[in-house]
Amino acid sequence: MNIKNIKIYVFTGLSILFWGGSATAFKIALKTVTPFLLLLYSATISMLVLAVVITIQGHWRQLRVLSAGQWGGLSALGLLNPFLYYTVLFQAYDLLPGQIAMSINYLWPVMLALLSVPVLKHRLTVKNIIAILISFTGAVIIAVGGNPMGKGEISITGLLLALFSTLIWALYWLFNARIKAPVAVKLFIGFISGTFFIYIYVLFVKHQIVFLDTVPWSAVVYIGVLEMGITFFLWLKALEWSPNAAQTGNLIYLTPFLSLLILSRVWKEPILPATVAGLIIIIVGIILQQSGKKV
Repeated sequence: MNIKNIKIYVFTGLSILFWGGSATAFKIALKTVTPFLLLLYSATISMLVLAVVITIQGHWRQLRVLSAGQWGGLSALGLLNPFLYYTVLFQAYDLLPGQIAMSINYLWPVMLALLSVPVLKHRLTVKNIIAILISFTGAVIIAVGGNPMGKGEISITGLLLALFSTLIWALYWLFNARIKAPVAVKLFIGFISGTFFIYIYVLFVKHQIVFLDTVPWSAVVYIGVLEMGITFFLWLKALEWSPNAAQTGNLIYLTPFLSLLILSRVWKEPILPATVAGLIIIIVGIILQQSGKKV
């Protein structure tokens, strides 16, 4: 095995590991701080991490050569990610057991396929429709599978928020792909504007006060550095170096199952059979939908 293959496996493994811990980090942080304050802290940290990434990659010059239209588009995308996406996602995690919020969030490729019809004028094939129905069936199984914490019914609001987060992320993915610029630059500009909106919203709309001494910093730093930050670049590098990007890409579907394991071990959340079954069905639907695509 050559050095390049080792790097592919290491970067893929780290991506799965880091994203696999995100759901648990969300739950740990939300036990102490509100979703809005968590967003403020983690987005600020992620913005600083992205600045470091840009420095390492030597992309500061790219910021100066972008057109006004590119700056405007990327700044507007900051409203979607991180502002709106993580606002909705963190509230979903605050209302739902971690395993349910995490599993529903994996419907975003399904939403991407649906939104590609009006946005990109794609046509859904019979296979696409069957795959989408399979994935939504998995989501229904998870939603009606019960509360693993044994505390009443599952929050309908939480489920709707989790579903809405997939719609936001799919929209962000579609519009972000239209702007040609290095990934780090696009994310950095989005996080500058998004974090600005977050500060305005948290401090002047929600009127929430920042108390730094009560923040669960280990979880918040994990989210800002890994969930929102460098893991995305590790993953993209693994795909870029891989001789078979589709095969490597499918490995990312190990992440939700690792998330379940970490939730059960660290957060002590009992994992329901319905969650495992529903998640498997969601992933099967997504892989079926993506099979045969050219990479």
